[in-house]
This record gives sequence, structure tokens and C-alpha cells, in this order.
Amino acid sequence: MAEYPMLQPVVALLVWSMLVWFWLLVTRIPAMQAMKIRLDPEIPPKDLTRSLPARVRWVADNYNHLMEQPTLFYAAAVTVAIADPANGVAYASAWTYVFLRVAHSLTQTLFNHIMTRFALFVVSSLALIVLIFQAAKAVF
Repeated sequence: MAEYPMLQPVVALLVWSMLVWFWLLVTRIPAMQAMKIRLDPEIPPKDLTRSLPARVRWVADNYNHLMEQPTLFYAAAVTVAIADPANGVAYASAWTYVFLRVAHSLTQTLFNHIMTRFALFVVSSLALIVLIFQAAKAVF
């Protein structure tokens, strides 16, 4: 087993985030080129991309989501890795969070069923709450 198992889910979500970033590049740039969208700093970004196909926008939206709530995950997971690295509950909740965020990404980028996305978001948030509680318990 790795010397720092609590950091495995952290790195897994980092890798997943970069895969979605790459997916964003390979879908958005060709779509913008095909539609001959002119990059103009005077036009708000949302207006520039509004006309892109929904499936292209979904990938960009998901990448943005991976830059939001997961920041709490990273802080909590690293806190546990430092303060209580053998915490099995934190380890399980961290992996649960990662798997659910990947499922959320795939749901949003492939078919974007909002109620499924919402359910995955809520359940992953519960896993994150458990992880944050474990981090708090470790340092207080």
C-alpha cells in the first residue's frame, strides 16, 4: 500500500479534473472554430459561447463545477492526511466523494439529466460533510 493513502483520492480527483479540462479543449475549440466565433474581449464570455452546442457547453460547465466545491474536499483531505492519516472513515468518505464527483461529471457531460446530477451532488456533499467532520475532529 502507498505510504500516503489519504492522498490517493486527492490525486485521483486532480487527475479527473485535468481529463475534463482536456475534454473541454478538444470539444470547445473545434466547435468555436467551426462556428467561426470571433474572440472579442468586449463580448462577455457567456455571450461568446451561448451559441455552442449544448454538449460542448456541458463539458465546460462541468469543468467549472470541478473548480468549485472540490476545493473544500482538497482542504479537508489534506488536513486529514496530515493530522490523522490512518482515519478509515475519512479515507472511505474521500473515495466516495471522488467516485460520486466522477459520476456527476459523466452525467453532466454525457446526457445532463438534471435530477440525476442533483442527486449525485447531494450525496457527494454528504460524503464531503463526513470528511470535513473527520478533519475537524482531527485538529480540534
